[in-house]
Amino acid sequence: MNRNILIILGVVAAAVIVVASQSLFIVDQMQQALVRQFGDPRRVISDAGLHFKMPFLQDVVYIDKRVLGLEAPAEEVIASDQRRLVVDTFARFRIVDPLVFYRSSRGDLSILRRNLGSAMNSSVRSVLGNQDSTSIISGERGQIMNQIRDAASTEARERFGIEIVDVRIKRTDFPDTISQAIFQRMQTERQREAREYRAEGGEQGERIRADADRQRVITLAEARKTSETLRGEGDAARTKILAEATSKDPDFYAFMRSMQAYIQAFQPGDTTMLLSPDSEFLRYFANPPLARPAR
Repeated sequence: MNRNILIILGVVAAAVIVVASQSLFIVDQMQQALVRQFGDPRRVISDAGLHFKMPFLQDVVYIDKRVLGLEAPAEEVIASDQRRLVVDTFARFRIVDPLVFYRSSRGDLSILRRNLGSAMNSSVRSVLGNQDSTSIISGERGQIMNQIRDAASTEARERFGIEIVDVRIKRTDFPDTISQAIFQRMQTERQREAREYRAEGGEQGERIRADADRQRVITLAEARKTSETLRGEGDAARTKILAEATSKDPDFYAFMRSMQAYIQAFQPGDTTMLLSPDSEFLRYFANPPLARPAR
């Protein structure tokens, strides 16, 4: 008897545990829950904690409550000035209506991101189509991103049950063909400027060299003039000193000049000189001057 009671109690306890496990569920702080009955959504639970559902008849789909990211594919748009641009955008969103989100994408985030990416591209085309390329590339991009966010928010909430928190333009560039043409045009312009700078530099260089040559000629002429003047003054002073010295003692001057001539003429070598003993050149050998008394 006691054994049967224990078996019955064990069966009841197991049944209670199974029913409790099918009736209770926990919602995390980072999640929200959608309770379905036979696949049909019944209620939304946003509060974290322990919650109840009908066992075996209902199940729970957990939906992320955090801010999520969307990498939209790069899109080629035409600005108001008819220039083509490749725009790469990034969006941050939050699921605020789990029921609409579930009905639009069956609770699959990959489907949501695909559908939201298409909606984002439509908003990007609509907003950027009213802006010129200069405004899109320049510092006015912040205002444009807010316009894209506002344009996409209403449709995103109604169709997908999400709130778009922020939209950012990561990259804005010209297509490859246009970028290559712009690069070539910039290269041509820089080459033209370089040629102009080189021509101006060459002209200035020629002018500087011509001025330097002129200054050189003037400096050399002035130096030559000064040199000739100083040499003339030196020769005049030398002649004057020599004349004064000669006038004081002509015999001594003649003797010194003869001695210098002897030194220059009688250098060692193979030269042979034939002179008469009574030659005027050798007069001091035949008749040496007498020593004069000191004065």
